[in-house]
Amino acid sequence: MKVLIIEDDTAIAEVERDFLEIDGFEVIHETDGRKGMERALSGDVDIILLDIMLPGISGYEICKEIRGKIDIPIVMVTARIEDMDKVRGLGLGADDYISKPFSPTELVARVKAHTNRYRRLKTGSVPVPNKTGEIDLGRLKIIPAARRVYVADKEITLANKEYELLLFFASNPEIVLSKERLYDKVWGEDTFGDLNTITVHINRLREKIEQDPSKPQHIQTVWGAGYRFMK
Repeated sequence: MKVLIIEDDTAIAEVERDFLEIDGFEVIHETDGRKGMERALSGDVDIILLDIMLPGISGYEICKEIRGKIDIPIVMVTARIEDMDKVRGLGLGADDYISKPFSPTELVARVKAHTNRYRRLKTGSVPVPNKTGEIDLGRLKIIPAARRVYVADKEITLANKEYELLLFFASNPEIVLSKERLYDKVWGEDTFGDLNTITVHINRLREKIEQDPSKPQHIQTVWGAGYRFMK
């Protein structure tokens, strides 16, 4: 698996590179944000470790550009630790967020978790209620075999975790699911992060699949307990 590090601090990038290579990853490092973005869009990498504070172009802009064109795991690695920074990054399509200073072993664990889950998704080994047919919810249709989602007969684009979250919801209808369970099932036990991730991804999903995101029909909030998916 090939990791692209977009990081202008060479010392930090070298630490990341060393630990990832020990675990068998191939590592590419770009210090320039625009060059890193071009390399990411070339399609020959499997995951991106993206710094936010880059000269010339911010990690937020890079994340938005990449997510709009290709589906690949993006982990933001940055010294900015405010919740709003995390929410903004996740809202632009990042899959995860790790703050500096970080544990190199934790970083490697997150990279492994995201690449493994992404690979399982691409090979079709993620459990689905009907592996051969579509999930027909009226306006909303999910075709697991093709990994496609349609709203009112128009195909929509979902990021990796958005799709996994929607598929898990649709496979467990009318069951109250806590944020902890959603995080465990979609992000996995071997990942680390905060539960704000769930809120951000659900808000993005609602914007894409609900007729009125302020009054969701499918992904309903159960106050004090979690969320419930209704057909």
